Amino acid sequence: MAEVAKHDQRDDAWIVVDGHCYDVTAYVEAHPGGWLPIANLAGKDVTDAFANYHPARVYEQLLPRYYIGEVCDYEVSDFVREHRALRQQLLERNLFETNPWFYVKMVAVLATMFFGSLYLTIVLEQRFFGACLLGMFWQQLAFVGHDVGHNSISHQRKADLFWGALFGNLTGGISLAWWKRSHNVHHIVCNSVENDPDIQHVPIIAITQKMFKPFWSSYHRREYRMDNVIGRFLVGNQHLLFYPVMGVARFNLYFQSWLLLLSTEKIQQRKLEIVSLAGFAAWLVALNLSFPTWMDVLQFLFVSHLVAGVLHVQICLSHFYMDTYHGRAYNDDSDEWFTMQLKTTMNVECPTWLDWFHGGLQFQIEHHLWPRLPRHNLREASKLVKPFCKKHGIKYYAPTFLKGNVEMMASMKKVALDARDDEKFEAASKFYDSAIWNGLNARG
Repeated sequence: MAEVAKHDQRDDAWIVVDGHCYDVTAYVEAHPGGWLPIANLAGKDVTDAFANYHPARVYEQLLPRYYIGEVCDYEVSDFVREHRALRQQLLERNLFETNPWFYVKMVAVLATMFFGSLYLTIVLEQRFFGACLLGMFWQQLAFVGHDVGHNSISHQRKADLFWGALFGNLTGGISLAWWKRSHNVHHIVCNSVENDPDIQHVPIIAITQKMFKPFWSSYHRREYRMDNVIGRFLVGNQHLLFYPVMGVARFNLYFQSWLLLLSTEKIQQRKLEIVSLAGFAAWLVALNLSFPTWMDVLQFLFVSHLVAGVLHVQICLSHFYMDTYHGRAYNDDSDEWFTMQLKTTMNVECPTWLDWFHGGLQFQIEHHLWPRLPRHNLREASKLVKPFCKKHGIKYYAPTFLKGNVEMMASMKKVALDARDDEKFEAASKFYDSAIWNGLNARG
């Protein structure tokens, strides 16, 4: 394992799966999930991450090409064996199999919401209610897009990606390719300060005092810092700005989608993605140009995006005040797959009849443990996870949606107040007092 650990870079990547070592350096750039997940896992035992992201055919047809030998000192603890047995139970009970009727109903609901929104807006000229319904459609569409991106519907990557990019991009305006690139990394290094793009929102939001210190984002390939007046002001008021920012966050996702598609990064189905996103822009612009005044346009865009912003609150709630850490996980039993996901992820307690509102995000723990598990089977999976956590003394956190929001705001306010306090800010960002920082700024 010490020899494997030396090969932990994008251009020199070894991985270990079930005690077998593979040199996947030549495959990094061709990886359908992007190069970032491999780069973040290189040099480590990736057995759980690999099992939960790949079908059996990848084990049979792809891995053997890169095999270089056995790991002589490979060992796993009893705890790891036990939680891997949970996954085996799910497989034996066929819980990884999708119920097609669940998605037939979902598609019918989505179609009703989308065309209902257009009918309210265009025919009845009830633009406010049409905008509300469109925002609800975007929220629910994102949940299906989430399932598509994890290949948990058909379990056929190419089929899911094609239909997801065609209809999801066309009606939602957010690139599936962008989402997959970002989301795959998020799952692998959840809540890593330097590596998880889903928590890197400095200088607008800092979910932990660890972000007071400048850090390099491996995803965005740039440095994040908040050591200036504007950054400290925004973070210092983040508990007041959070919900307004979430209300317009969707516009940033449009921008991020185009930014990726027009970049030099390797993108699957780039032409389809661009055409479908252009189609989204065309129908949304045409719809708004049919309104009599610019105030009607602004109201429609604001209301629809504000309603859709509920989704962004739901996403943030799952991770924003859970544990964060520097660097990469999977070093020992303190941060192996199961432990790391439970430390950085929380569920939302809700009755079964309200599952539609959360779209699977109410079982983020189970989803993060087994990303390819269909949404409609997550509640059943939780019945295995809860007693396992209780047995091993692992915190299984699941507040209600309201309580979770209150606690998230309290956590963000604590960070905000520390950002305002010069003494606490400097203490949390000791780099500013280092010889390197002083030298760079010609101080001392």
